[in-house]
Amino acid sequence: MEAVPVLAGPTGSGKTLLALRLAEELPVEVVSADATMVYRGMDVGTDKPTSKERARVPHHLVDVLEPSEAMSVARFLDLAEAAVADILARGKVPLVVGGTGYYIRALSQGLHELPPPEPEVQAQLWQELGVKGLEALLAELAQQSPEDALRVGRNPRRLVRALEVLRRTGVPPARFSRRLPRFRYRKLVLWPERDWLWPKLEERAKRQFAGGLVEEVRALLERYPNLPTALQAIGYKEVVGYLRGEYSLEEALKRDIRAVKAYAKRQYTWFRREPGDVTYLPRGGAEAYSGFRDWLDLHFGL
Repeated sequence: MEAVPVLAGPTGSGKTLLALRLAEELPVEVVSADATMVYRGMDVGTDKPTSKERARVPHHLVDVLEPSEAMSVARFLDLAEAAVADILARGKVPLVVGGTGYYIRALSQGLHELPPPEPEVQAQLWQELGVKGLEALLAELAQQSPEDALRVGRNPRRLVRALEVLRRTGVPPARFSRRLPRFRYRKLVLWPERDWLWPKLEERAKRQFAGGLVEEVRALLERYPNLPTALQAIGYKEVVGYLRGEYSLEEALKRDIRAVKAYAKRQYTWFRREPGDVTYLPRGGAEAYSGFRDWLDLHFGL
């Protein structure tokens, strides 16, 4: 296989559905590019494929970490590239599926090799972020490295990491040497109209709340009371506020819906600038399947 297929797009656009359906026709194994599905015990709020679905279609990089563990982009690359190599060696078709644009970008474009994080410097930056706000720190980064400011966007964690490297070394992350991709990728990005996606996101949030999300978060909080980064994920963070008595369950659901729509908007913005071999499919869900199959047939002969 001269290139590896990637199925990307905003949250709720039907990527998992299409991958599972494709596996009914082809010997596909999924390599997940989702920053939350890596965590065990975070099932309802991530819309993770069920154990029965994963028994039918192998999924790599799902349920590989405890919520207390950190998942860096470099670690993702190690695991993902190893999974792709293994799948290809067994004569199967690796399909990278996910909406974490930073992971997909690193897979296909490479990653700057940065020094290990320094927790004390990061802690100071988190304090500054709380006092000065996101815009002030983003402006500091943009002054030194517009490329890094564009890359981190409005993601606080990535902003803190970039500034930590800059302040410690005097060199912005974009100027560090780059780890080159191990494989070449072709990407299909689902691009449904927002009028189609927004009701789907609202329905999914309501289904998750009705399907045990509160109970899932309560159990996670009992095991991880210090609220690790994983529990800052959309849906989980909002339920944590409810469980701590900060607002009602109805308000938690409203906050979840607002947050997931805001995340989808950021994904549209991110994937609009996706470099490399990219095709945009103006549909989502089951109605995107024929276009997905045509793309696979055209570019991969599958």
